[in-house]
Amino acid sequence: MRPDTPAENVDHPAEAARLERTAGLYPEDSEALLLRAAAHRELSGDRPAATALYDRLLSSGTTLEDPLLVRALKASNLWEYGHEAEARAIIDGLRAAAPRSAAPWLIIAESLESHDELEAAQEAFTEGATQLLGGSAEPPQATHPLLFGRHRVRRMLGLAHDDWDTLADTLHSMPVSLDELHDPKRVWSLGSDNPAELEAEISRLRAELGAYREALSRPYPVAMLHWPARELTELLTAYPPLASEYPSHEDHLATIESSLRELAASGTPNLGIVTGTVPSYEAFAASESTPPDDPTLLPQYATTLAARGRATAWPPEPGATCWCGSGRNYGECHGV
Repeated sequence: MRPDTPAENVDHPAEAARLERTAGLYPEDSEALLLRAAAHRELSGDRPAATALYDRLLSSGTTLEDPLLVRALKASNLWEYGHEAEARAIIDGLRAAAPRSAAPWLIIAESLESHDELEAAQEAFTEGATQLLGGSAEPPQATHPLLFGRHRVRRMLGLAHDDWDTLADTLHSMPVSLDELHDPKRVWSLGSDNPAELEAEISRLRAELGAYREALSRPYPVAMLHWPARELTELLTAYPPLASEYPSHEDHLATIESSLRELAASGTPNLGIVTGTVPSYEAFAASESTPPDDPTLLPQYATTLAARGRATAWPPEPGATCWCGSGRNYGECHGV
């Protein structure tokens, strides 16, 4: 849930301030923007300021998309700067509330794990999996980290594999197995005097880090801009110079799919699609003091929509409808 960019490459206080200003301009997206701002405050070490942002969201009086996630992030942050009792009280309340999304469970379980509360972390991971999965043999992508985290703490506790651990093994796609990644004895090899053993362990740790943080490797998705047919017609009617970018709606859709496939083939992670509307595009152009018929504004608009949390992941999950809006299964539409 937090941006994972090295501090030397990002001015976290400045980025947090920028996001807070943007939240004032786009109230409808304030939740996503302020959560990112709080993440940058945490990364800068200003945890009280992050807590203030979480409190601002929780006391705003507006309907939040995921208030339990905000509370979970607040609890995790509080514990990191000495407010353990308050953090534990929030976590207990969250577990009693039984969130219906994976993110709050993941945050509270990992917070418990990071403070060596392994038994409690295992219970939280299990409660979350029980709440969200039931007997599902094909868990949604968003729940995979719950199963991986549960596998990790159970391995550290020395517990025998159960059905969900086996399922986690099946879902895991890295070349190094989960059992090896989560083996507590591995850390002892870091004390070896054998350079080959040290190099092998560093490679394994890098693989684990990559798998664990893959979804957080970018502050927002690499997103392609999608115009529904009616919106594209309106856009080109109002701004004819943009017709060179969009010869036809069919070509536009085909270009999105082919571009995303090329990016995926090159190893680019965290791909997504954002859907544009003419009014929001015109508002963005005005905010940038740029004419809407300037083609160079289009990728900036897409990036801004992604940063505002408007991207949907690509490719769609198996069995999901196509991103183009046809209503057909992706595998029978642009996923062919």
